[in-house]
Amino acid sequence: MAKAAPNLCFSPLTLNQNRKENFFSSQNGCFIHKPSLKTTFFSPIFRSCIPIRISATPTRTIDHQVTDYNAKILHFCQLGDLENAMELVCMCQKSELETKTYSSVLQLCAGLKSLTDGKKVHSIIKSNSVGVDEALGLKLVSFYATCGDLKEGRRVFDTMEKKKVYLWNFMVSEYAKIGDFKESICLFKIMVEKGIEVNSYTFSCVLKCFAALGSLKEGECVHGYLLKLGFGSCNSVVNSLIAFYFKGKRPESASELFDKLCDRDVISWNSMISGYVSNGLTERGLGIYKQMMYLGIDMDLATIISVLVGCANSGTLSLGKAVHSLAIKSSFERRINFSNTLLDMYSKCGDLDGALRVFEKMGERNVVSWTSMIAGYTRDGWSDGAIILLQQMEKEGVKLDVVAITSILHACARSGSLDNGKDVHDYIKANNMASNLFVCNALMDMYAKCGSMEGANSIFLTMVVKDIISWNTMIGGYSKNCLPNEALKAFAAMLKELKPDSRTMACILPACASLSALERGKEIHGYILRNGYSSDRHVANALVDLYVKCGVLGLARLLFDMIPSKDLVSWTVMIAGYGMHGYGNEAIATFNEMRDAGIEPDEVSFISILYACSHSGLLEQGWRFFYIMKNDFNIEPKLEHYACMVDLLSRTGNLSKAYKFIETLPIAPDATIWGALLCGCRIYHDIELAEKVAERVFELEPENTGYYVLLANIYAEAEKWEAVKRMREKIGKKGLRKNPGCSWIEIKGKVNLFVSGNNSSHPHSKNIESLLKKMRRKMKEEGYFPKTKYALINADEMQKEMALCGHSEKLAMAFGLLTLPPRKTIRVTKNLRVCGDCHEMAKFMSKETRREIVLRDSNRFHHFKDGYCSCRGFW
Repeated sequence: MAKAAPNLCFSPLTLNQNRKENFFSSQNGCFIHKPSLKTTFFSPIFRSCIPIRISATPTRTIDHQVTDYNAKILHFCQLGDLENAMELVCMCQKSELETKTYSSVLQLCAGLKSLTDGKKVHSIIKSNSVGVDEALGLKLVSFYATCGDLKEGRRVFDTMEKKKVYLWNFMVSEYAKIGDFKESICLFKIMVEKGIEVNSYTFSCVLKCFAALGSLKEGECVHGYLLKLGFGSCNSVVNSLIAFYFKGKRPESASELFDKLCDRDVISWNSMISGYVSNGLTERGLGIYKQMMYLGIDMDLATIISVLVGCANSGTLSLGKAVHSLAIKSSFERRINFSNTLLDMYSKCGDLDGALRVFEKMGERNVVSWTSMIAGYTRDGWSDGAIILLQQMEKEGVKLDVVAITSILHACARSGSLDNGKDVHDYIKANNMASNLFVCNALMDMYAKCGSMEGANSIFLTMVVKDIISWNTMIGGYSKNCLPNEALKAFAAMLKELKPDSRTMACILPACASLSALERGKEIHGYILRNGYSSDRHVANALVDLYVKCGVLGLARLLFDMIPSKDLVSWTVMIAGYGMHGYGNEAIATFNEMRDAGIEPDEVSFISILYACSHSGLLEQGWRFFYIMKNDFNIEPKLEHYACMVDLLSRTGNLSKAYKFIETLPIAPDATIWGALLCGCRIYHDIELAEKVAERVFELEPENTGYYVLLANIYAEAEKWEAVKRMREKIGKKGLRKNPGCSWIEIKGKVNLFVSGNNSSHPHSKNIESLLKKMRRKMKEEGYFPKTKYALINADEMQKEMALCGHSEKLAMAFGLLTLPPRKTIRVTKNLRVCGDCHEMAKFMSKETRREIVLRDSNRFHHFKDGYCSCRGFW
């Protein structure tokens, strides 16, 4: 078979009139393709090779084909068909594609966030030595920025010789978007140095960066610079300046700019409203909104949202409802961000029903909607409602985020609902959220506030990463749950891991106060001074409380006077301190000072002042404050207030009045109220009434050993030993155990503990016993006789005296006299109420040794000096 004349077969995609090195001429004048793997492409569009006879001048045909490739790629880009567009780009040879074609493909890669394809295009551009002009450079930089590789985008940017202002602005903006404000500012400075002609967009963007960094001085320099360049009246720039000054806590500067701005748009007004609201000047922000309404300026969604936030912050429900109506007329109600803000407004204004109505009408809900609703239940302390929402979210397939979870846990913490909190904990474990630091901290806080430090500690021990909040939560939890020793241990462990902050100080000081650990407290006070934490009001209040509870009332008052801006807590701590130390008149004077300073008392403040009146026997003043609370401040008395009044009546000997007062209470009395009267029965030896009251107490708290012991002691003091025996048998049958009396004294940072009747193990026991015998002998010589009724045992007088000598507070006071330097105040703390005989012994010791003794028992402080006690018998 004869051979046919050869036809050259090749894909048209490989033709390029400028690539002559790929061809050599044959004898018949045809171009013969040089064999190469690179030229053997079979496109899905061009499935077959086309036999073509090429003339010696193929330029026009080739130009037509190249144009066709560009057009096809552009067409694929318009269709969003990246796969075919990329295939054509890869098959084309050098110089076949125009820069606009590359730009279109890069734009499509950016839109589809295809970093791999975009990088491939960039590689082809470089290998083909395509010149990167401004348009192509912008597309490359934009592509890398959009796909999250700003570092590579910056490399492209830096290699470009000519860059117009919009490209600089783009880079400044992109760095700002990822939070690298410093690099944005750095680029701006390079622009200025290179003499790039900046525009309004440049200033708007860079001012946001200065605001985010809190660089007020540098921002002011830019303000001066833009004024020199004539941008002072540019609307968008002035709007950015207004936002900058609000962010820098300079509302007056922002207001001045707004007043001078002639061409105000809705953004100008919105900036003023949101700026005032975010700076805590909600009334002024709402005033701007009213002015906007009066002038008839059109509002947008941002206006409505800013006003609703202001209403939420100020609790202005009526205005919030009016804005709600206006938003419905403007058809904003279907926007989810509006609905979420509206829901939050109703919730924060206390209208939970209104919030629920908005929530139920929402066609679309996101996790923010659910979280806002949960936060509303949290504020109301209704953890059950929050849990119901959690269950509903699960049914609807909405996955809770960290904010929602922490909100629910906060609701459980506020309401003390441990069971609900445990349910949330189960949800956290089931959804693999237990490793999240914020969730763990919220869990620990919930367990601590619900009284389960075991639960809090179990979370703490499993945490891989612990921050300052984790440690503070544990330390504060131990302090609040009456575990001061554990708080101090946690604090010591924390010091090995990281530096405490002011909140740590506010958490650990109450633990020192609880133990009356004055020396330890002073060490921490020194640390506070060295680190500049004393200006923190929480710390300042905790320091006052520390010295109050350690019996150093003078220093507590000095620190109190040094607090520049006292809040209600500051005043309440000082009032309670005076009351605890038996200085009722000083407590009243401080209460009056507080009112003169414009601070309104709350229910806790009234508990403190009523307590002070009770422990100083100020019956008339106590009743006056009780009626002031009800009538002047419309505070409905709670059980704690009634307990103070019963205690006041009981301590002043008005036992029958106290009993009648309890019977007329509008709320059911608890064991604390009846217990206060029972204590009064012991003071005034009213056995008949004591038995009557004890029946009520035992009904309310049948497992509380303290009340059984109190009645037994009343019988013992009256020497009714059969009744004492019956009570002790009753305690035994119920399996109850009496807390032993113990006292402690801190010497050189070490706490020395003494337990009643158990002194033999102490290394100084013989010296202590000898000193107490010596004191007892001198007391008898001066006409003091032991109050053996407080021995509470059925024995002869000698045995009773010996029992009295073994009381823990006597042991601790004697140890203090033996070991502390002369004239050093002896400070003893007891877990129970001091007995009458020990009280007399302390008075005698202070007179005989000329030493001041401060004894803190479970009820109050006793300051013994020169044979007198600050309690004046009201204890």
